[in-house]
Amino acid sequence: MVNRINSTAIFSYENLAKVPTKMDTENDVKLKKQTDNFEAFFIKKILDVSLKHDNKFFTKDAGDKIYNSMYNDAISKAMGGKFGFSQMLFDFLKRKT
Repeated sequence: MVNRINSTAIFSYENLAKVPTKMDTENDVKLKKQTDNFEAFFIKKILDVSLKHDNKFFTKDAGDKIYNSMYNDAISKAMGGKFGFSQMLFDFLKRKT
């Protein structure tokens, strides 16, 4: 008889991304906040490149650059800390200290 492996247990979200439920110290909270901010900065740079609006059929207003930058900033802040890059960086830096 062939033994079957329960793939749902192996590939569950809990096994792939260990998210700490409790921060040990105040420094951990500060470090997590900074890694979330770095992830938001990284996402903003990606959005700035990928969402360039270079359409030659429409004229550019004076506020287009400002509006697009503010939009990308708001989106990146909302998405920061949710992709897992922040958690990986936090875990790496936590081990190093």
